[in-house]
Amino acid sequence: MAAANGTPDNVSSRLQVQVPKELFKSDGYDHREALFGNPPYGGSIAQNVYYTDTDLCDSTRIDKSTGYPSRSTDPKTNRQEEWPSPFILMANRGTCSFVQKARNAQHAGAAGLLIADNICLCSDLECMASLSTNDDTNCQSTEPIMADDGSGGDVTIPTFLMFKQDADKIIGKVKDTDSIVQVEMSWSLPHPDSKVQYELWTVPSEDVSKDFQKDWKDVAVKMGDKLYFTPRQYVYDGVKTRCRNDGRNMCFNLCTNEGRYCATDPDNDLEHGISGADVVKESLRRICIWNVHGESDGLGTTYWDYIAEFVTRCDSDDFFANEDCIKDAFKHAKIDKKRIDACMVDSGGLDTGVNNLLEKEIDAASRKGVVVLPTMFVNSAPLRGALTTTTVFNAVCAGFAEGSEPSICSKCYGCSDMGQCVKKGVCKSYNGQGNGGGGGNGNGGGVSKKFFGMTLLMVCCVFGAAGYWHWRKTREEMRDQVRGILAEYMPLEGGDEGGLNMGQSPMDFARKGQSASLIS
Repeated sequence: MAAANGTPDNVSSRLQVQVPKELFKSDGYDHREALFGNPPYGGSIAQNVYYTDTDLCDSTRIDKSTGYPSRSTDPKTNRQEEWPSPFILMANRGTCSFVQKARNAQHAGAAGLLIADNICLCSDLECMASLSTNDDTNCQSTEPIMADDGSGGDVTIPTFLMFKQDADKIIGKVKDTDSIVQVEMSWSLPHPDSKVQYELWTVPSEDVSKDFQKDWKDVAVKMGDKLYFTPRQYVYDGVKTRCRNDGRNMCFNLCTNEGRYCATDPDNDLEHGISGADVVKESLRRICIWNVHGESDGLGTTYWDYIAEFVTRCDSDDFFANEDCIKDAFKHAKIDKKRIDACMVDSGGLDTGVNNLLEKEIDAASRKGVVVLPTMFVNSAPLRGALTTTTVFNAVCAGFAEGSEPSICSKCYGCSDMGQCVKKGVCKSYNGQGNGGGGGNGNGGGVSKKFFGMTLLMVCCVFGAAGYWHWRKTREEMRDQVRGILAEYMPLEGGDEGGLNMGQSPMDFARKGQSASLIS
């Protein structure tokens, strides 16, 4: 297959073999990226590859002292040394889900995972020619998709799928010739210009993105006109799902407009609580709020205020569709309810006929290929991994053309408390991903100057107090020893002025402590 610099979904991830030289390809290796994990956008992982014979499906059967290439023997266990960290693990496709393999590779300490496809694509003539038989049943007609099976939220390492023809070359090198292979996995986002465009596909009833939507306003304000945001509401096409049949709504309270626009029931109770129609109505309301208060500048502080107010006040079964609660959220977000209501009606309403705004959302979702919710796109590339403020911030900063990123990116990228850094413009500590420059403390090492200074002062005080205590203790012990020695002697006759006075007890002399000299 022809090599590619990126994946078909616009993420410019790259897979390259750096060592040995004969496996190096100027255009990199064709691959597909998993729809889970947290790749370091703008960064790379370059480590040695270790191939394991296990399928990575059972975490209890993963033996880190096996695999290829071979390592030296550990004298304590008389077995091979474990895979030396950091490393990239490689395993064959099959038996269990991609998520399961990645999770177990992560638990084994891998920095990244390469999954070797073991079946040729039917369209890959070079791969098909390498097979011992030309049987078309031994090939796959479509490319495998490494989708999240719904449990991949805890997987953070990146995962690439390599096609059989290329994967066999690496496996042969590490297994058959026992050679070291170093692979680089790298990521970047398309850089159209100095402004990053990003959009979030969600529905008002989903929980995953709520914290992000509540917290993102501060970041958006700091970025200013460098960002342009577009909120997207995912609405099911009732015609395609056959909720609309013969002009009638066959899905009842899941849909509006005679079955044209639908949403799933968030509480799985068709008789009570929030209905799908309620979700569609709130979706249309948010589209109108953005059109009125955010579309012109792409920032939409009023939109973010409404989201925060709605989540705080109305996000429950009792108040989700409560008009009084909606009015209260409008009031605190300083939104003119009349303008929003007019927008909802002018677009076609929710009773009968076609709604133009909802039709646009259905069409856009189809063109983007949105399936999983929530989904974030940055410069048209889908964002991988958990939807958190930190993840989106790092991806957005990586999406700027070099030299055009806002100053907040250099200050807060990799900060362990990104929210605090955005608000105050200073990072107190980095989590190891920081750039070490331009950030508030300027050390890039993990602690602030103030914290370091206070710690040093406390250490000095502790050692000073310990030293003083030791000096006092030593002086008292020495004095006791002198007293004991003098107590053994009787007063001497004819003693001179430097000695004991006549009639004076040796203990009286000793009690004088340092006031009496023992040297004449």
